[in-house]
Amino acid sequence: MGYHKRLRIVSGILKDKGSLIKTTLSTKRRKASARRVILRATTHGSSVPPSDHRIAAVIGLGDGSRFTACTCIQAVMDRLHRTKDSSVALKCLYTIHNIINKGSFILKDQLAIYPSSGGRNFLNLSTFRDGSDSETCEMSAWVRWYAGILEQNLMVSRVLGYHLNSPRSKNEIIGFLNSDLLKELDVLVDFADYLGNVPADSLYLQRKSLVHEIVRLVSEDYRSVQREIFVRVTELGARMVSLSWSECTEFLSCIDRFEGCKERIAVLLVNRNRNDDLWGLIKETKANLVAAIEKKENEGKMVVAATADNESNKLTRFSQLFRLAPSGRWVEF
Repeated sequence: MGYHKRLRIVSGILKDKGSLIKTTLSTKRRKASARRVILRATTHGSSVPPSDHRIAAVIGLGDGSRFTACTCIQAVMDRLHRTKDSSVALKCLYTIHNIINKGSFILKDQLAIYPSSGGRNFLNLSTFRDGSDSETCEMSAWVRWYAGILEQNLMVSRVLGYHLNSPRSKNEIIGFLNSDLLKELDVLVDFADYLGNVPADSLYLQRKSLVHEIVRLVSEDYRSVQREIFVRVTELGARMVSLSWSECTEFLSCIDRFEGCKERIAVLLVNRNRNDDLWGLIKETKANLVAAIEKKENEGKMVVAATADNESNKLTRFSQLFRLAPSGRWVEF
């Protein structure tokens, strides 16, 4: 470890200690208490994920009042948006991920504000960069990717109406409109598509326990996404005869996009979450969709041709019964 890197780590640790002392002296007890919990879960100085008891302490803030839960989310967001350290940013995002997966309804509700609403919970880290050294630059790419994954997770929850770790019964979607199922399928494929944008040039960073644990959590999310996709593809496939041409083409577009990210996702997850049953269903459904679209297009051409013939016959019959007089009016023979 180089001198500058050691100096940076020591400086970060001292900053954390200073921040903890400030919270101890603060007169705003509840806010200070929540901030201390977040600081201890997202310390400088290592690429190790927060310990289970640190995460449990964060999750425990959701068992109190809404004010305490709101203070917790405010504290972790402030920490995330103020830090320039890639490891601290990843720990903040990892903490948020655990809130999504394990937090109480009140905590999740605070995170459920979608970015476009202008809420303070916007994770927008697309420009995050820790330029301390070459490794932190590569870690920064993981920060940007992971933030995008969590935003996709929140978007999926918003569209589906529930979080990925609390799936809806398969029977509940039977009464859904085709448009609703296609909208849900589209956002689920968006998640898979973004997952495939993993920083492929720095996959070696998975040897760091923090990055390794992040990939494990994301892998679990993807398993849930696969399950939700399977349910919707099965249901839409059963409705194929009743789908309109535009609905069929939209359905096919979703399947094509999902197939297109399969290899990119495999780069990250290798043999995890292969789900051969799902990909077998995708292949079969795509073949049936292509055939259904061709059939509907041919039927449409036949209708157009029949309509054109009918109009032509009407015009011929009209010309046999009437003639155009010099006055410009049609008169009967």
